[in-house]
Amino acid sequence: MNRYITHQEIIDKCNQLNEKYEINEDTFYQIVDQLMKIELPTDQKIASSYQMLLNAVSEEIQQMEQAVDLTPTCRMGCAFCCYFPISINKLEAKMIKHSINHMPKERKEHLENHFAHYYNTYQDKIGQFEELDVTDVEKKYEYKQSLLPCVMLDTETNKCLAYEIRPLPCRTYVNYTDPAVCRDNVMPKETISYEFLYQEYMGALNELLMYLYEEEDTGVVEYPNDLYQEDLLINWMKEHAIS
Repeated sequence: MNRYITHQEIIDKCNQLNEKYEINEDTFYQIVDQLMKIELPTDQKIASSYQMLLNAVSEEIQQMEQAVDLTPTCRMGCAFCCYFPISINKLEAKMIKHSINHMPKERKEHLENHFAHYYNTYQDKIGQFEELDVTDVEKKYEYKQSLLPCVMLDTETNKCLAYEIRPLPCRTYVNYTDPAVCRDNVMPKETISYEFLYQEYMGALNELLMYLYEEEDTGVVEYPNDLYQEDLLINWMKEHAIS
């Protein structure tokens, strides 16, 4: 029988992490430094940096886990975290849409049809929460309690339909104890978030955009405005649905 680590053990390991682990910022900036030197269309260069930096976040989390012997208990098909409100900025939304537009035709159309079905099915709930302030814990609790799924979640398979381009909040929320805590609690205290990695991820992305801005070509990105306009993912993706 599996013995899951306790909440206190998770706290202790997080304290160990704070004491012994240092984030490798160079990993993030090396990605954009390399992309600055490569001849690519601007939008493709930004989209590539977005995906590569998100992958760097996932790799950094794995290194932190190894440093203090933490093993995630999150598993494919466990989608309880996919009912939290996800907030991203306009730049990130544009990069997700760019990535979808460049998917193979069949997958792109499948996603667009899924979005259309989603907004038709959940329009009342979306209207209730479309102006949600994610910093309001009480409202966030109400959102999670409403069981409004992420726009990218296939509720029949409990799989993300765009897993490789899922935004940072989805990558940084992890459970290390009994998976039942996610099932039994609206907002479990045992889970932890590595969202502090946003600083390295967005800092490196901003460096690339500053370079492109100086070159007078930021593609579809309105710099710096797109970095400061935030909204829920469910609002950003509405225009991507086939009516």
